[in-house]
Amino acid sequence: MPIYQAPLENIKFILNDVLNAETLTEIPGYEEATPELVEQILEEGAKLCENVLFPINQSGDEEGCGFDNGEVTTPKGFKEAYQEFTEGGWCSVSGDPEYGGMGLPQLVNTVMQEMICSANFSFGMYPGLSQGCYEAIHHYGTDEQKDTYLPKLLTGEWSGTMCLTEPHCGTDLGLIKTKAVDNSDGSYDITGTKIFISAGEHDLTENIIHLVLARLPDAPEGVKGISLFVVPKFLPEDMSRNPIDCGSIEHKMGIKASSTCVMNMDNAKGWLVGAPHKGLRAMFTMMNAARLGVAMQGLGIAEVAYQNGLAYAKDRLQMRALDGAKYPDKPADPIIVHPDVRRMLLTSKAFCEGSRALSYWVGMNLDISLKHPDEAERQKADDLVALLTPIIKAYQTDMGFEISSLSMQIHGGHGYIAEYGVEQYARDARIAMIYEGTNGIQALDLVGRKMGAHMGRYLRRFFHPVSEFIEENQENTELQEFLFPLAKSFAKLQQSTAIIAQKGLKDPNEAGAASVDYLRQFALVAMGYMWIQMVQAAQKKLSEGTDSASFYEAKIKTARFFFTRMLPEADWHFKAIMAGADSLMELDEDQF
Repeated sequence: MPIYQAPLENIKFILNDVLNAETLTEIPGYEEATPELVEQILEEGAKLCENVLFPINQSGDEEGCGFDNGEVTTPKGFKEAYQEFTEGGWCSVSGDPEYGGMGLPQLVNTVMQEMICSANFSFGMYPGLSQGCYEAIHHYGTDEQKDTYLPKLLTGEWSGTMCLTEPHCGTDLGLIKTKAVDNSDGSYDITGTKIFISAGEHDLTENIIHLVLARLPDAPEGVKGISLFVVPKFLPEDMSRNPIDCGSIEHKMGIKASSTCVMNMDNAKGWLVGAPHKGLRAMFTMMNAARLGVAMQGLGIAEVAYQNGLAYAKDRLQMRALDGAKYPDKPADPIIVHPDVRRMLLTSKAFCEGSRALSYWVGMNLDISLKHPDEAERQKADDLVALLTPIIKAYQTDMGFEISSLSMQIHGGHGYIAEYGVEQYARDARIAMIYEGTNGIQALDLVGRKMGAHMGRYLRRFFHPVSEFIEENQENTELQEFLFPLAKSFAKLQQSTAIIAQKGLKDPNEAGAASVDYLRQFALVAMGYMWIQMVQAAQKKLSEGTDSASFYEAKIKTARFFFTRMLPEADWHFKAIMAGADSLMELDEDQF
């Protein structure tokens, strides 16, 4: 049977010692979010994840969702778990107090997302989709729409979805065919079909609020003609049924307890959110919230896969250590003594701890971008979040799948058997690399939109603090073994950036060919930047004296593995970028 324990000690280390998240209390609206309060909330969240959500994860996968005549039923235990989830106020953690939210920092929600995704990936989809719906209405809805929908979304009585994809178009939303016709009373009739709609139909809430992309009759072609509409399952004024129906649910490789629906609308009543033909901007509010959530799915699934691989490696006895028996009183040594098993475990550990720091840094900057009183600080933080969102979505979901696979490998034959649970993690993890914009699309977003935006302003939000850190610590002898490889890899990232920008202006295929390697190179350097700060924080704690010396020593040792064994991968990606587009593009289609 699989195991999960929320990594609270690691979480507190990142929040308190590395990021100094207490500074958020200086921002108006977050004054009460003290480390003590946040710690209490996260401890309660950990109990929920460990004791309520995790126990129904494997059974939920085995049972899956049921579908009968347009009605979807979630697996046994999900309704009860959702009720406990909502009664605990977990849907409202970072919600606006004006509509019943707790008003806590987004950073707290980011941490909770990690733990929820570790405990029960499928369950997390239901409240996770509601978050994107809430954000879009909160940013672009009318006062009436906010008053109608936001309080119910924050209590969890109602849930939300994003209805974007259609059978003939996914990423290219300019091709959508769903139609909206004005009824001249403020409402619209929406007709069309949407596919791959997560949580589109289920039995957890009394109403489901769909945000639907559609075209008005006079809409211009392409993405400039997209409008956004709120289309409730039950009309709020009298709770009568709206004709937006689930035609079927998908039979999937993973996340089987999450309903993935085909939604059919036949003159369903909807109301415009934001201005006509301006739905793209509102859509990106939803998508960015969703992409950050998916990044946490990658980290969450990697963490639980790592924990299970580690437990198995300590317990499974096979052969003797290469340099002699470590446990001579036992018939064999546990497999954790073997170098290759340690390589897999350390890769997993270094990723989970490094990406946790990187994700939480993004979450903290999201809070600064939303509420800091200084407009310049808000803009800087918003730029950094925009830059790093595609990077952490792609890198963390790639690695979530990779580490799930490593956990299976550590388990040997048992990793392939459902009883041990880890094969589910690999199946669940795989979707995160695809939805909310495939990871290849994230890479194109990085080089096509973020790299050149505002004359490189987004890039400077990352490059400047890294450069300053390297310069400030040149004489810090305790950091030299980590600082030198970071500086070297950072210089190559800057070089890659310049070359892609130069070549991409002449030939867009050059930027496209380099995009995935560039994103991965960028992610590794960003991880290195977070790891060296973790080393610095650990060294500080050790110098002050602590009862947890082993914990902080392990941070430094794990950092050493990252810098010597994982960061060098960035050099390989640099070489691939330098190779250019020719070898990718010269083959004719009929030669494949």
